[in-house]
Amino acid sequence: MKKGNDFFNDVYDVVRQIPVGRATSYGAIAAYLGQKRGARQVGWAMGSSYQEHDIPAHRVVNKAGELSASQLFETPTTMQERLESEGVKVDNNRIMDWDKVFWDPEKELI
Repeated sequence: MKKGNDFFNDVYDVVRQIPVGRATSYGAIAAYLGQKRGARQVGWAMGSSYQEHDIPAHRVVNKAGELSASQLFETPTTMQERLESEGVKVDNNRIMDWDKVFWDPEKELI
């Protein structure tokens, strides 16, 4: 994947590649983009994408698999509903079987 100069757009490009039924973390995206300590920057980028339909923002969670941005979607349950519609099990605002659902862009993308 070609990494451009616009960090936010690079974040969105990675998020668009997360497969249905999988999720990743802010930190994993940051690491892939060469910003090992840039999880917060990824969060800022994602902040303007929660209402966008072409960016599957519901697939980006914190490093523990928690739906930390659920309040930023249309409703507080939208993020969970979207994940569950893709076969991801969520309990108490946290992805179940996080180790199996986790998608690592550093291993999956070239």
